[in-house]
Amino acid sequence: MSLSEDRLDRFARHIVLPEIGGAGQVALAGKHLVLVGLGGIGSPALQYLAAAGIGKLTLVDDDKVEASNLQRQTLFNTRDIGHGKAVIAKRWVTGFDPALDVTISDRRITAENAHQLVIGADLVLDGTDNFATRLAVSDACVAERVPLLSAAVGRFQGQVGAFAGHLPGEACYRCFVGDAFDAEDCDTCAEDGMLGAMAGWVATFAAMQAVRVLLAGVGNMGDPEWGKVHLLDGLKPAMRSFSIAKDPACRGCG
Repeated sequence: MSLSEDRLDRFARHIVLPEIGGAGQVALAGKHLVLVGLGGIGSPALQYLAAAGIGKLTLVDDDKVEASNLQRQTLFNTRDIGHGKAVIAKRWVTGFDPALDVTISDRRITAENAHQLVIGADLVLDGTDNFATRLAVSDACVAERVPLLSAAVGRFQGQVGAFAGHLPGEACYRCFVGDAFDAEDCDTCAEDGMLGAMAGWVATFAAMQAVRVLLAGVGNMGDPEWGKVHLLDGLKPAMRSFSIAKDPACRGCG
């Protein structure tokens, strides 16, 4: 695959980076990323993922836009209220870069259908807001041998972690949180609140990590950092990181 003249111009600022270069940009054009959740994380993340030139995007969300979303979900506007997020997101990507291949799913993710959504992908980025969905996605990624980036945010804190539980010695997301959270029992931002810009910080950091993972072995952006979780604190502000060990007894990847 080679880049046309107009694509070379569009991605010139990437191509001049030694860590990406022309080879890296061509690699991104051939990748397939599944984005699960188009809310506070998925909405701004999608804008940078599309801008990076990732060639195929699958967008998953069964929700509709509400007025309260607009404080942090930068993809949408007041005219979108009441309409499906996945449909609107596809329309945005198509207008932003018609060369990208975009498919959508507006079905709610369950343990039964998650496999169908992630199979064949190069990377899944999960920005959903409940443990039941996150664990269903994680288990599907392990089964289909697809890397997972998991991102979460609330109030002034966020986290982004990369997992490859299908690889020997590498943890999955279930190794991180355990089995106690299979129910949909997460606190919600409606109850706890959330700084809109905090969602944007977590989302853009997740988008950068997605590019890092997709370019592993091609570019020079460094290690994909499997099993490492980054915690972002918007009040200090600060970031710290820690590593997750594979749990031999994990029912997701053990």
